[in-house]
Amino acid sequence: MNEIVNVNYNDKNGSFTILSEGKKIALMTFTFAGVQKIIIDHTEVDPALHGKGLAKKMMEKAIAVAREKNWKIVPACSFARKFLDTNPQYEDVL
Repeated sequence: MNEIVNVNYNDKNGSFTILSEGKKIALMTFTFAGVQKIIIDHTEVDPALHGKGLAKKMMEKAIAVAREKNWKIVPACSFARKFLDTNPQYEDVL
């Protein structure tokens, strides 16, 4: 499976998506809370692909973008919250 993580956003909201062969197979959405804070509010992965690490891939991309842009992350969805709670190496983005 050839996967590409895309980042799309405007001044109000955005998303991280994973495409495989042109089809969206995973999605993580966020909204801005001010200029330098995003709230990750939803994560979903195609049920046939659960357990393949796709949500983790999007979370790692979200962290990389947050570090690059000096954003902080508020993990409102259960996946993002659990991921950040169990990976203390990402405390700098909280």
